[in-house]
Amino acid sequence: MHEKVIVGLSGGVDSSVSALLLLEQGYNVEALFMKNWEEDDTNEHCSAAQDLSDAKKVADKLGIKLHTVNFSSDYWDDVFEHFLKEHKKGRTPNPDILCNQKIKFKVFLDYAISLGADKIATGHYARITNKNNSYQLKVGLDNNKDQSYFLYLLGQNQLAKSLFPLGGITKDEVRNIAKEEGLITANKKDSTGICFIGERNFSEFLETYLPKQQGNIVNHKGKFIKHHQGLAFYTIGQRKGLEIGGGFGDSDEPWFVADKKIKSNELVVVQGDHELLYHNYLEASNEHWIDKRPKLPLNCTAKIRYRQKSQNCTIKSSNNGYLSVLFDKPQRAITPGQSIVFYDEEICIGGGIIETRGNN
Repeated sequence: MHEKVIVGLSGGVDSSVSALLLLEQGYNVEALFMKNWEEDDTNEHCSAAQDLSDAKKVADKLGIKLHTVNFSSDYWDDVFEHFLKEHKKGRTPNPDILCNQKIKFKVFLDYAISLGADKIATGHYARITNKNNSYQLKVGLDNNKDQSYFLYLLGQNQLAKSLFPLGGITKDEVRNIAKEEGLITANKKDSTGICFIGERNFSEFLETYLPKQQGNIVNHKGKFIKHHQGLAFYTIGQRKGLEIGGGFGDSDEPWFVADKKIKSNELVVVQGDHELLYHNYLEASNEHWIDKRPKLPLNCTAKIRYRQKSQNCTIKSSNNGYLSVLFDKPQRAITPGQSIVFYDEEICIGGGIIETRGNN
């Protein structure tokens, strides 16, 4: 009896090719299209209807059964509420990481098992290996697409029941396979941005959920420049959307967000590659390890954002229950609310949520 795998079919090229490869490997494959966001019908930004139509065409072409399910209420409760709560605090969360932990590898996994599946599969660019009866999450072989950063909250049980068919190939190869097989998604543009926002303007989207809280934008010396409409609408290191005209700075260099002062509701901005953008130390909460907690202190590498090159660091335990991380080199735009993800060479070992940053 072949193992039954249900692949999350999103209507994109990655999940389409994942389903195809699993069929070629002899699995008993079914597909599931999950709807995670209830958009109003007048809204052009979310392409759920188009994605479902594409997923149906791919499933038909491959001759596999397609289940459709609506996880919107789970998504709202487990991902979106947290996303709003963090933004209200002036922090910058990463909902895609939470979506993987709470929806794709929990609600979807449980649902797939209730449909008789042995495992689920997704189109993530990462690899799963098993060594001495423990599962390891490894980076995808395509350096440009590696998505292990978004998967660091997975644990042993989830990895044991998951397959990532694209982990060992490149995006170019994926598109070529799709073309050769005549899949409708072969040339479909990759979705960008947060899944529930789609292509729309981020600030405009947030404004529909968060109240405006006017405050001051100041330079590093505290000099007033203009007003802002709420710290929630900005993130550390941001350049676009500040719209600071000439006459305020010492040069023509662009302005960047360096800090958000929550108590005084001030947004601190600096010009150019300013030293205030750099810190070599951070503290992280909500530590999570994919396998056993390693012995600390630990020398390893870490990413503070997706697609960053891994940076050398030392992790220690801190008195307040947080992890303290000291980098060999100062890091630009360390952002509270975002995730720091730890690596031992090509193995993703875990991570945490950035709370504070500083210089040691």
